[in-house]
Amino acid sequence: MAAGYRHSVALKSDGTVVAVGDDRYGQCRVGDWRDIVAVAAGNGHTGNAHTVGLRSKGTVVAVGWNKHGQCDVEDWSDIVAVAAGWRRTVGIRSDGTVVAVGRNNDGQCDVGGWREITAIAAGSHHTVGLRADGTVVAAGWNEYGQCDVDDWRDVVAIAAGCVHTLGLRADGTVVAAGDNRFSQCHVGDWRDIRFPELRAHHRTGALGSDPLEAR
Repeated sequence: MAAGYRHSVALKSDGTVVAVGDDRYGQCRVGDWRDIVAVAAGNGHTGNAHTVGLRSKGTVVAVGWNKHGQCDVEDWSDIVAVAAGWRRTVGIRSDGTVVAVGRNNDGQCDVGGWREITAIAAGSHHTVGLRADGTVVAAGWNEYGQCDVDDWRDVVAIAAGCVHTLGLRADGTVVAAGDNRFSQCHVGDWRDIRFPELRAHHRTGALGSDPLEAR
């Protein structure tokens, strides 16, 4: 499943997709999608949104708001995971490299040099990648320190909020960076956080961002 600001998307067992909610930009028009293995939903506080689907053959389809080219993914191939942020779409290729389209005013799409990436997450204006060695890389707007993840180690899963980033370590503890005005980064005492569910999401690219406001 994936949740946009005003729409919800779900992948059915037969590879088709259903969506409900605000369809102002056509973000729910997924009825003709077939052979889909993962979905992602981009959003913003205005409700402008798009929906992304990953096909089993490694190609990608997208519908919805496309002002910044975030739906221009029809030429992508060999993709194994997708994420959708505010005004952009990100994909991991089978060789561990990353591709991104959409708005790049803060460098959130500057992922062309990333290598050995196994999972991605997209915040409002920042993009996060998990490397095979358990380290993390981030690009984009960093006013709140949401990209300060260079010293993270032994990470097995990642998630990105509007302006904060989370990492799950192999020992079940969690690390966070970024905006903490609502205590969203107070995770230092979390223990025994389960890995399998998060890992399953990242294999499908469904665990990503829920950016609620645009800058």
